Amino acid sequence: MKKILIIEDDSSIAELQRDYLEAEGYQVDIESSGESGLQRALTESYDLFILDLMLPNVNGFEICREIRKERDVPIIFVSAKKEDVDKIRGFRLGADDYIVKPFSPSELVARVKGHISRYEHLIGKQVSKNTKLTVGNILVDVENRKVFVNSNEITLTSKEFDLLLFLINNPNHVFSKEDLFERIWGIDAIGDVSTVTVHIRKLREKVEADSSNPQHIETIWGAGYRFKI
Repeated sequence: MKKILIIEDDSSIAELQRDYLEAEGYQVDIESSGESGLQRALTESYDLFILDLMLPNVNGFEICREIRKERDVPIIFVSAKKEDVDKIRGFRLGADDYIVKPFSPSELVARVKGHISRYEHLIGKQVSKNTKLTVGNILVDVENRKVFVNSNEITLTSKEFDLLLFLINNPNHVFSKEDLFERIWGIDAIGDVSTVTVHIRKLREKVEADSSNPQHIETIWGAGYRFKI
């Protein structure tokens, strides 16, 4: 049974989420404060996290940042804050999705299912394929989800790793932002394709010798991005 942790200080919202998720067969735990939620997230094993932004003690952004240091399972933000700046910040910290309140519980369930399914699919495909890929000075250890540049390990978020692996597995092919969003995130939410630009920029900063003059992750103006080999 898949386990989900909800960190939400509004008990009515948290219980509604739990009811719908449990009806689909998930085991769901709830924490109402950021501090206790973060502690539980880092000490117990979960398959997905659902975070509110505005929490007592520790906010959702901080929780996401700390989880990403230790875990690469999916993270979904559920928040009343609908400004693009908050969404972009969430994605930059490693979130996989961002749902604005009020929301449809059935939509939340669908997104949870989608993210868990894609995560398991990616892990399964990666283990069954070549476990190590090398492109120039970049080495991707697929099975262990690690990336090395000039033999030095670099830290990537879950979606940064998935995006890099997808591009490397499809070299010299141009993908639009919409294509990449659909293939990596899998949910066609209007406006959220902006996260692709953020993730591409962060990847360049981490794997390119000169992010302003990338040798691998190229922008094809008016078309999208490609990984050049």
